[in-house]
This record gives sequence, C-alpha cells and structure tokens, in this order.
Amino acid sequence: MSSHKNKKIIRVQTGVRLEKRLLKILKAVAAHKEIGLGNLIEGVLLHNFEGKTPFSTDTLEFINQMKTAYKFDLSAADSHKLFEEEA
Repeated sequence: MSSHKNKKIIRVQTGVRLEKRLLKILKAVAAHKEIGLGNLIEGVLLHNFEGKTPFSTDTLEFINQMKTAYKFDLSAADSHKLFEEEA
C-alpha cells in the first residue's frame, strides 16, 4: 500500500504568458502523457522545487523531437535574457 495519500487542493485560473513555441511543446508533452497542461506544469514545478528531474528518458526524447519540430532554440541560459518584440 502506498504511503502517499491524495491531497485536496484549490486550483485558480491564471493568465500566464509564455513563449509561443514553448507553449506548443508543453501542450504536446501534456497530450503525449494524456494529462492536462495545468497538471503537467504543476508536476514539473513540484519536481524542480525538490531538485528532481520531472521527465523520464523517453519523455526527454519526445521533448527533443518537439523542440526540433517547433524550431525551438532557447535554453536555460536564455531564461533571463528574453524580451518581447514590439508589435
């Protein structure tokens, strides 16, 4: 029997802005895992808060395929250097 119990939470709607290709990859991963986008983001963050990787080798391979498909060229090193083009 698992020692982990389901935990009741309250979810809130948010208007988060993300880089367009990054969002496409996140949606593809969520669909690939058959979970909602919000659940994927929660899982990624909870793993990262504990210094754990959120993805298996197979999922990382899928992510790399999506990065190629969507011509995604950003990395963690870019995270504090991003700016939006003016319309």
